[in-house]
Amino acid sequence: MKEKEEVDDAQVNEEVENGRIIFRKYIDRLPQVSDFEYDDESTIKLKVAPGSGALLVKNLYLSCESYMRGRMQDFRGSHNPPFTPGSPIEGYGVFRVVDSDNPEFKPGDVAVGVTRWEEYSLLENTGQLRKIEREDIPLSYHLGLLGMAGFTAYAGYHQVCSPKKGDYFLVSAASGPVGQLVGQLAKLQGCYVVGSTSSNKKVDLLKKKLGFDEAFNYNEEPDLEAALKRYFPEGIDVYFDSVGGSMLDAALSNMRVHGRIAACGMVSQNSMSRSAGIYNLMGLVLKRVRVHGFLVTDHLHLFPKFLEDIITLYKEGKIAYIEDVRHGLESAPF
Repeated sequence: MKEKEEVDDAQVNEEVENGRIIFRKYIDRLPQVSDFEYDDESTIKLKVAPGSGALLVKNLYLSCESYMRGRMQDFRGSHNPPFTPGSPIEGYGVFRVVDSDNPEFKPGDVAVGVTRWEEYSLLENTGQLRKIEREDIPLSYHLGLLGMAGFTAYAGYHQVCSPKKGDYFLVSAASGPVGQLVGQLAKLQGCYVVGSTSSNKKVDLLKKKLGFDEAFNYNEEPDLEAALKRYFPEGIDVYFDSVGGSMLDAALSNMRVHGRIAACGMVSQNSMSRSAGIYNLMGLVLKRVRVHGFLVTDHLHLFPKFLEDIITLYKEGKIAYIEDVRHGLESAPF
């Protein structure tokens, strides 16, 4: 109710303040707070030009996802174009329509799609926006569990992993929005599931809240190959890989015959010009392992079934979801 009142009050004025998170410059390393700037001097008119087909929206929730780091590099060989220095960060968001010149949306509608890291956004490309009709699911879940992260987990699991009951299943970045759903789907199918993550707190979350059979903190494992051998003495059937690098290398030496690797991401590769090497590739040959890289956009035809299946599982209490939320746009880079 408070959000709606803020929008109504703002519409009385021709222009309002519009805080924004600006991307300052391209980087070839991990992002730092200094790579962003909070602009609190920008303003915006809360009216849409007639004939534009655009929407003026109030952003309610904005997602921060691992793929965005790749867009902070001046690298144009990716399926996602780089960010524009000096402009607001782009990403998925949930927003309320303030003004509309699009017959598919009216003021007050809530939708999800690509927007910008700012209080209000003028959206001219509205073809892939999706109106949110349900009120029994938290709005923020449409960016994670029911968003592109959840859909990536669903599509990769069902279309690439080819899982079956009893499989030995490894998930890296397991506490992230993709990994946590992949692990739970595997558990529901009767797999033995182990998650790799970055802290002991996350290990507890994976085992106690998300139902993983085992989990480990890779920062406390000096020998990843030995760690995987400990958790998978009979080898790994399926590895859902979101990190690449040394974890992928260790998994390759622990795969079972005819194992499958779903290559979802390579977040360990901080620099596209100095990527870490992989040394255990002969395991692909000796054990006839299939490695399949995929993009979630390859499977968009499955999105309606994904929503139906995951909403049902969530409402039945068969899957859980953990969010990390920061309040206030100015806190986003921290």
